[in-house]
Amino acid sequence: MKFTKFFVFVLAAICFAVPAMAATQVQLAVVTKPGSAQYVAAEKFAELIKKRSSDEYTVKLYHSGSLGKETEILQQVQLGAIQMAIVTLGPFDTFVPEIKAIAFPFLFKDSETADRVLDGPVGKEALDSLAQAGFKGLQFSENGFRNLSNNRGAIHSAKDVKGLKLRVMQSTFHKELWRTLDANPTPMGWPIYSELQQGTIDGQENPLWVFNEYKLYEVQKYLALTGHVYSVHIDIANLQWFEALPKETQTMFETAMRDAAIYQRKVNREKEAEYLATLKEKGMIIDEHPDMKSFREMVKPMKNMDMYKEPKTRALLDKLLDATK
Repeated sequence: MKFTKFFVFVLAAICFAVPAMAATQVQLAVVTKPGSAQYVAAEKFAELIKKRSSDEYTVKLYHSGSLGKETEILQQVQLGAIQMAIVTLGPFDTFVPEIKAIAFPFLFKDSETADRVLDGPVGKEALDSLAQAGFKGLQFSENGFRNLSNNRGAIHSAKDVKGLKLRVMQSTFHKELWRTLDANPTPMGWPIYSELQQGTIDGQENPLWVFNEYKLYEVQKYLALTGHVYSVHIDIANLQWFEALPKETQTMFETAMRDAAIYQRKVNREKEAEYLATLKEKGMIIDEHPDMKSFREMVKPMKNMDMYKEPKTRALLDKLLDATK
């Protein structure tokens, strides 16, 4: 009995003397602020990882561009300086050129089609292609359908775009899209409120949540619901770091990001009507039914542009076009 009591005492002393093992911290960066579509997905992912790992892993979120613009964030993930990020598709095309095929104009007729294709085999193939640049593509979350705003005047048809000085993402595809529409595309990182306010640029194009969260209604008068591109966020990890994790941990990260993305898409879509109502209340002049036929006709030649002739890009675009039929 004395031995047993002594053993229990020693064991208790060891337990109290050795601190609990610290949770492994994972760094995840987004360029946008809390409340943004990227942050909603990131925050949900952090919550799920904490719960499903029983606090073995925690996710530290860097937001509001604290680690730089999106291209800089991608470079940091690529180098392993941070482990994870949620980034708009546009900046990826300088790392993995074929990925721009996902942003082809008017590719997805609605959200349901986008989910079916991007959550399916073609979407997985696109995510897997990121490995060539050192990224593990985990999931597609949602930015949303992009719409065009400006201060120059109402835009109803494609001809109204001519000469518009338009902020675009730092992306080959986005520059070519707006050149095709006779605009004057000006690549810029995010945010762009002051540039719009000062008249450095006439307009920009983004999903409706961006107009609301960044109060673009204060510096933009006209909005046309063009829905010209379904814009995704790509949820990634550093490939080498990810593959060094135990298999069960890899699965946990993949399923947590999938569930976070599904949650974020649902939240984003449920708020669309609310976003639109707010923009009207704030005084934006909104064309809810622009002449989309004119836009579609004008961008048709893009399929034959040089940037889609590279074999990998052409192959992915053809698969996407076929999958969306």
